Amino acid sequence: MIKIAIIEDEPAIRNEMTWLVQQEKDTILLGWSDNVQDAIRLIENECPDVVLMDIQLIDGSAFDILNTLKTVPENIIFITAYNQFAIRAIKFGALDYLLKPIVQDELKEALERYRNKKGKTTQWTQQLSIAQQTLNNETLPETIALHSLNKINIVLIRDIVYCKGDGPYTFFYFSDNSKLLVSKPLKYYEELLPAPNFLRTHQSYLVNKKHVDRISKSEYLILKNKEEIPISSRRKNYILNVLSSL
Repeated sequence: MIKIAIIEDEPAIRNEMTWLVQQEKDTILLGWSDNVQDAIRLIENECPDVVLMDIQLIDGSAFDILNTLKTVPENIIFITAYNQFAIRAIKFGALDYLLKPIVQDELKEALERYRNKKGKTTQWTQQLSIAQQTLNNETLPETIALHSLNKINIVLIRDIVYCKGDGPYTFFYFSDNSKLLVSKPLKYYEELLPAPNFLRTHQSYLVNKKHVDRISKSEYLILKNKEEIPISSRRKNYILNVLSSL
């Protein structure tokens, strides 16, 4: 059985989550809390397998809870209303989340990801740190968590040279000449790595401005590593304006 704890301060949402959890055949609800201190006691005393946790509570945040716990659970599914900064922070940390109002199919999918999880995530505390820093600063963080196959990779954003989309996948190319395949489309990362730091030069390319050397007359970006990245004709004027200071 999957032991679940709910941390949510909105009674209507909490009641709905309770009902949804009870519909799952292999789950047991250990209890719920609507505030930071009770949540800490619940998690430390009951040791749930999965915590469904609202990212913002009336007396604090999910990170206030996590920063206080002696042992941080690795299987947290964050719950949030549509808040672009919270969602962006969670995505930077490659963390799992559900949007309010919660629906049964999405909860099922989240629990299935837990069931399929293999072993411990060694970068878990780093993922949480990335999310917290991004949420607090609302700026581009220094690192991002990238999920490839069953591994989480923590990489420095400054080391990303460019991203290349390939349907539902994205290849990341780094300054040390390594590359990484991630099972998210390029559009997903265009939203996380916005201009002017990163430039969408073409439908298949997202380039880190720090690694650009110049624009060639043949409508290519020339990178500092000498690689050439195509620029679509409709994006050329925009790219020229952004790079005018180079």
